[in-house]
Amino acid sequence: MSEILTIAFLFSTIRFATPLVFAALGGMFSERSGVINIALEGLMLAGAFTAAVITFESGNPFLGFLCAMAAGAFLALVYAIACIKFEADQVVAGFGINILMLGLPALLSSRIYDASGSTEQIAKENLLPDFLGVNVASFLAFLLVPICWYVLYKTPFGLRLRAVGENPAAADAAGVNVIRLRYTGVILSGILAAAGGAYLSTGQSSFFTRGMTAGRGFIALAALILAKWKPVPVLFACLFFGFMEALTIPLANIKMASGENVPVQFIQIIPYVLTIIVLAGFIGLSRAPKALGVPYRKEK
Repeated sequence: MSEILTIAFLFSTIRFATPLVFAALGGMFSERSGVINIALEGLMLAGAFTAAVITFESGNPFLGFLCAMAAGAFLALVYAIACIKFEADQVVAGFGINILMLGLPALLSSRIYDASGSTEQIAKENLLPDFLGVNVASFLAFLLVPICWYVLYKTPFGLRLRAVGENPAAADAAGVNVIRLRYTGVILSGILAAAGGAYLSTGQSSFFTRGMTAGRGFIALAALILAKWKPVPVLFACLFFGFMEALTIPLANIKMASGENVPVQFIQIIPYVLTIIVLAGFIGLSRAPKALGVPYRKEK
């Protein structure tokens, strides 16, 4: 297990944690405003597909990254309208977005590239660049943590957002536009989650494949719950899940008593088993925003 103590393993942990940090920070803004965001998985898929297509067609990964965030913002707006304006069940609507993005990229890819399984492979020189062995998207994700902390705790916007998630009626009585802030929180979650997806297809990989997020949106949600909806603990929770995913690489070389390798399926399920344990063990201990999941109806 000496591989765990190497610099390469550290870089692997950072690489696997990066999309989780983006998505979890995005989910934080949505849920701090009072809107449950089960749609993180679908938002990441939207970002991954958009980034792969735009980067391949333009040869510019930064344009692809920006377009991915725009696609995430649009899809999050659709989700926000359903949940905030029409008061749809937020969990059901979130799963609807996830299911939509499992199929829609395959449909679009089959029309654009005559292949529903994946997009065309992006040339290596057109991928998001690395700096000192770390992708620029990873630097951005880690830089966002103190920025989000400052925005959430040191700005009027952050104070109002937290107030809306705790007691929207009191915030409304104080002159805060509850509906506008909830829209803003959900759209921010779409932008950041899509950025995490964009990293997967243009930084960690070089193309989009169907379902390539592989449940990372739900893992990010578990990290958010484990971190009690706070930005700095979110970073450490995502690093923990990134560490466990990186751990699957050296564990794949472990031999059983028979001399054979441990079946890869048992190794690959480790991050998902941990997600279930976190949700089962910590969801009751973490105090969610009081108005989370509760539609707000302004009294006339």
